[in-house]
Formats: sequence, C-alpha cells, structure tokens
Amino acid sequence: MVTLDPQLAKDVQKRRTFAIIAHPDAGKTTLTEKLLLFGGAIQMAGAVKGRKAARHATSDWMQVEQQRGISVTSSVMQFEYEGHVINLLDTPGHEDFSEDTYRVLTAVDAAVMVIDAAKGVEAQTIKLLEVCRLRNTPIITFINKMDREVRDPIDLLSEIEEILKLECVPITWPIGMGKTFRGVFSLKENHLVRFTPGEDRLSGKQELIEGLDNPRLDELFPMEMGYVRESIELVQGVTNPFSLEKFLAGEQSPVFFGSGVNNFGVKDVLEALVQWAPSPRSRDGGVRVVEPTEKPFTGFVFKIQANMDPKHRDRIAFFRVCSGRYTPGMKVRHLREDREMKIPNALTFMANDRISMTDAVAGDIIGIYNHGQLHIGDTLTEGEKLGFTGIPYFAPELFRAARPKDPFKAKQLHKGLKELGEEGAIQVFENDMGHLFLGAVGFLQFEIVAQRLATEYKVDAIYENTDVSTARWLSFPDEDTQKRFIDEQAARLAKDADGNLVYLATSIYNLQTTQKHWPDVQFHTTREKNQTF
Repeated sequence: MVTLDPQLAKDVQKRRTFAIIAHPDAGKTTLTEKLLLFGGAIQMAGAVKGRKAARHATSDWMQVEQQRGISVTSSVMQFEYEGHVINLLDTPGHEDFSEDTYRVLTAVDAAVMVIDAAKGVEAQTIKLLEVCRLRNTPIITFINKMDREVRDPIDLLSEIEEILKLECVPITWPIGMGKTFRGVFSLKENHLVRFTPGEDRLSGKQELIEGLDNPRLDELFPMEMGYVRESIELVQGVTNPFSLEKFLAGEQSPVFFGSGVNNFGVKDVLEALVQWAPSPRSRDGGVRVVEPTEKPFTGFVFKIQANMDPKHRDRIAFFRVCSGRYTPGMKVRHLREDREMKIPNALTFMANDRISMTDAVAGDIIGIYNHGQLHIGDTLTEGEKLGFTGIPYFAPELFRAARPKDPFKAKQLHKGLKELGEEGAIQVFENDMGHLFLGAVGFLQFEIVAQRLATEYKVDAIYENTDVSTARWLSFPDEDTQKRFIDEQAARLAKDADGNLVYLATSIYNLQTTQKHWPDVQFHTTREKNQTF
C-alpha cells in the first residue's frame, strides 16, 4: 500500500508547472520574461530581437538564439507568486526543434498558448496544440500584440475554435487596437483596465472603471464603446460560460487579450494559472498510476542539455519530479541501468543562473549533473520498477552524413554527436561500417549541431548529402524473422542512440517495397522512450 504524506500534499498543491507554446515570433519569449517580472524573479527584461541588441532574453542563452532572436533550447525557471511555486518551461519556438518541445510538453500540467493577434492561428501552433491534446493538457490562451494593427477579436476566436477545435471563453475583451488600443474590459470582474503606453504596470496602480454601461467609458472612448458593447453582447451570446471542469479536461480555453511587450494583460495570465491551472496530477508509471502525494520519490528525465556553461563542459539532465520529495544527497535507483545512484546537488534554474535545490516535490523540475549516465526518458525511483511513458521520438525526414575534416578527430566527432543525440538536439544513426547519419526534423538542426560541434567539441565536420530519405524503427514477430531480415537488408540498417534497429530507406517507394516483401515486420514512424522493439 502506497503511503501518502499530508505535508507533501500541501506543498504539491502549491505547484503550477506549465509551458508557453507559440508559433515563432508570436511573442513567446517576451511573455516569458514579463511573467518573470511580475513574479519578481528578474528585475529587468532583456531585448529579444537581433544581434545588435544590448541585452538578450533571460531565457535565450545560446549564442545562436541571441543572434537570431529565437528560442531553440528549453529553459526552466522557478519563482513564487501569491503563495504558489510556479515552474515555467520556455520551449523552443522554432519549428525545426519541435521534437524538443514535444518532449517538454510531457513534463507540464498546463500550457499558455500565445497567438499573434495580427496573424492568428499559425502552423506551429496547430502542431503544438495537437501534442497537448494527446494528454488533454489544459490551455490558457493569450492573444498578444493588441497594441498593433490586428485582426478583429471575434474573427480570432472563430479561427481558434474552427482550426484548433478548442472552445474559447473570453475572460477579457479588448477596446480598440494599435494606436487606439485603450485597454481590456474584464468580463469576469466587470471592470475596465485601462492601457496607457509606457505606463509601469508592475506597480499595480491601474485605473479601474466598474461596469460596462458606465458613462465614464463613453467619455473616455466615445468612438470605441458602441462597437465594444456590441461585440461583447455578441460573443457572450454565442459562447458558453467558463467551466473549470471543461478547462481541466482540455476542452475549453479561457482567453485573455493584451500586449506582452507593454506588460499589459500578463498579470491576468498569471492569476489564471494560480486560480485555475491544475496542481501536479497522477502519472502513468507503466505498471501502475503514480500519485503526486506518495512518499516514495519518482520522476523522469525529459531533456538533456550539454554545455549550458561552456567553461565547465557540463551536461544537465532536466528531471520532472512525479512523487515524493527530493533531498540533497539522496540515493535513487536508476532503472534502465539497474543500479543505485546518488543525487548530491540538484539545481533549479533561472535560465543561465543556477541555484542549488534543497527541496523539490511533484511538479518541480530539477537539474541533475549528468556524465552520460542519464538519457532522455530515464526513470529514477526509490526502488520500485516503474517506467513513465509518453516521451516521443519521430522518424526524421531530413538526413546528412557526417565525417571529420581532420581524420584524427574522428573520436571527438563520435563523442560530440553521441552526446548531442542523447540530449535530443538531433537523431544520430550508426551502421555496421561505423558511418554516421544525422536525422533532423528541420534544416536549422544541422546548422546548430555543426556550430555546437565546432564551438563546444572543437570538431569541424563535413556534412554531405546521403541517399537516406526516411527512417523507420523495426519490430519483429520472432527471432527467425529478425535474423533473415537483418541478413537481407544489412546495407540499409543502422542503430539509434539507444541501440534500437532502424531501417534507412532511400525513398518512400523503397520503403513501401520492403514493407510488401516483409509483411510480418512492423515499420514504426514513432517510438517512445522506454519502448523496446
């Protein structure tokens, strides 16, 4: 029988662990920083655009991120707000790094979806929401950039509902847009929060005007209020009231309007997370469901990041605690390697700043110094044989062959690619001849890997086109079929970073032909960590 801990339950109840998802340039990194500002975690927001900026976003620490103004890695930031502990996971915004984002989404309990009010629903948003839907993740929607010339808010809500199949319930409603953006009217609190460009919104001093029919609104905004009242009446007539139950089931999303860069509407999102987002939930541990308030410590690695501090050539495993309590120096069971390991000094993060973690419970993300012993998907427990599921790998569609310019650096190239493959930056396949194939979702992954190999591992490599077009993981009905397939297809086989057998097809036609000849062999487009074929 599993023991529950009352004090642990209180601490777990305070946790809110969420990610921000968005299409590139929707304002995700800006919103991340402003949430940290409101939470008191940082004192000054950095610029997020371009290499000429004097400062860069706190959550974007890699050189290429600072140059391009995009996020290609995941940062974890913890801060306190109104008696709650907030764990914010900043995910890669660039679609070429969607795999990393998918894995991060397995470690959160809710998500904030940022929509560019001028562009509406974009391609990457659709993909990310589909991943959230697989886990019924609750979604809070923030429609950003209302201080610019944007689309009609009713059209935006209709588009979200039609394309994303997500019921929207506006909690705030904008008054004007662009140069005539005046603020938002809170449908929940029945008052206006006025927007003044350049105003310090962190002080909490905001002009509140009660009631939608207040004559003061007509005095202030004579040109806007007629349309605003019509819009609110229309949208309230066609939308259902907010339902916490439907929100927690991932069926309904509360919608807020604002301008992240002006700190406007950000506090509304934070309040919604505290009030409505779920505390850590139970998790599928493979053999049984694990409750967050259980005393035994459990959790899983969802990301590995090498060289966050280039001076120390370190590797950090990002670990989601699922139950129990972390204490410094505790001993746990590394289930994949079936051995005991010690966690002497776990970390919590503020992007590039690190703080020693002395206490962590379900929902918290801790960083564990990793010398290659931990891989993505690894489960650590206090002895029980569990395996947390749902950490995906997708068959890549882009491939390059890699070899070192200097033949004497072949070992360094292998080491660098092995470590980058383990952290999920790229997929690495090796055949029996020792040839390395890099598989990616997007071309930018190749560029990042080449840069990191050159700067972090001092290896210049040659990246060449290859005849590989796509890859599939293999499973066999019996050992005899496996042996015959390997004998016949040896030239087209390789192993991934975890030793799983992979078929490297030259084309979709080649793949289909092989599948027809081997109907008993299964060719998988995805695999989960801890899934063996």
